[in-house]
Amino acid sequence: MRVAIATLGCKVNQYDGAVMSNRFSDRGWQRVAFSEPADAYVVNSCTVTARADSDARRLCRKARRTSPDARVIMTGCYAQVSAPDVAALEEVDYVVGLGRLDDLLDAVNGELEERIAVSDLRKATEVSTLGLESFPGRDRAFVKVQEGCDLFCTFCVIPIARGRSRSVSPRLIIEEIERLAARGYHEVVLTGVHLGGWGADLEPAETFAFLLEAIAERKLPLRVRISSLDPPELSERLLDVIAEPCFCRHLHVPLQACDNSVLERMRRRYTLEQADKWLERLATRVPGITIGTDLITGFPSESRQQFESGLAYLENSPVNYLHVFPYSRRDSTSASKRWKEVEASEVHRRATEARELDSRLRDTWFSRHVSAAPPRRLSMLVESERDKTTGLLRGYSDEYLPLLLDGKDSAKGRLVAVKIDSRLDERIRVLAA
Repeated sequence: MRVAIATLGCKVNQYDGAVMSNRFSDRGWQRVAFSEPADAYVVNSCTVTARADSDARRLCRKARRTSPDARVIMTGCYAQVSAPDVAALEEVDYVVGLGRLDDLLDAVNGELEERIAVSDLRKATEVSTLGLESFPGRDRAFVKVQEGCDLFCTFCVIPIARGRSRSVSPRLIIEEIERLAARGYHEVVLTGVHLGGWGADLEPAETFAFLLEAIAERKLPLRVRISSLDPPELSERLLDVIAEPCFCRHLHVPLQACDNSVLERMRRRYTLEQADKWLERLATRVPGITIGTDLITGFPSESRQQFESGLAYLENSPVNYLHVFPYSRRDSTSASKRWKEVEASEVHRRATEARELDSRLRDTWFSRHVSAAPPRRLSMLVESERDKTTGLLRGYSDEYLPLLLDGKDSAKGRLVAVKIDSRLDERIRVLAA
């Protein structure tokens, strides 16, 4: 049987999609591109924004046009949160919620008895979608260490979709990293819905720093990237361990806003002053670290002055790049009910301005590395696809600098020692060291 899968959204969803793909292979099913004719199509959806919902529906329509007689299955967060709405789409045959891999396999095979198979994940106590053997199409592998979230930020629907916070045991995490290392992966990315919440539900309770210490002790033959931690999670113990050489000098610290009253309405757990202190300490304790952040523009009741003061802060902060998200109303969140929304045109105007700031921050970040004397030496993970514009090998340093290298295909998938040469558009050109 020919099966196609398309995954939208975050790293956790990408991990779940890879587990699905592994299970399809275990059944002897042939994986094909989503654009090709298939017997079944799986859309592994995201619901963090209205656009994500729209993208999932578009993929279902595309599948139906490509193979009118195929089975079309929607799974993922959109299916979990809005199962009746998704089931009402004429192009969708089955709706399968999160954590129901056996039901998904039955749906792909056309053997699921009901059209909708969704359970209440607020009652879940374990992480069910686990056991990655390989990560098809990826040069670095994601490792899911945690699932769900208990924070309930007022803008976010994901705790409703993913359920309460649950941790994977340290033993299973390390076994999976070792398995991926044995398969030739040179980088893994630790990911979760609320990564810093790892360990709180274990018996006895542990902290994320404990997990990192356990990983560092193994001295595995790969580098480990940490995907995202909230500002309050940057403890002294954590800063000590992420300075270990096995961890990439790169951390995403999502602020979401840079005004105290907006942060309070978002139900974030810190003030801007506290976050700034933690970020400065991170930059000092791990020299050369790259720091990224998320910024939501046009959160309900955010004033123009609050937005502009936030940009002014970011321009002079330790942050090196931004991921910008125009506020997207999610009906099941408290932010959609409690405060007056900013006009849509203003929301997107602010997003444009924030992206312009992101461009300036990246320019400064790149220039600092390119102008260093003597030329900086880096470790580059070479990807399997060459850059389409230049034909050069592409990849990332452990600081998450995007790199280009003139080299042979034999370098693909390997960690290569390089030194910085020059800036080349949105990447940095490097030479073999």
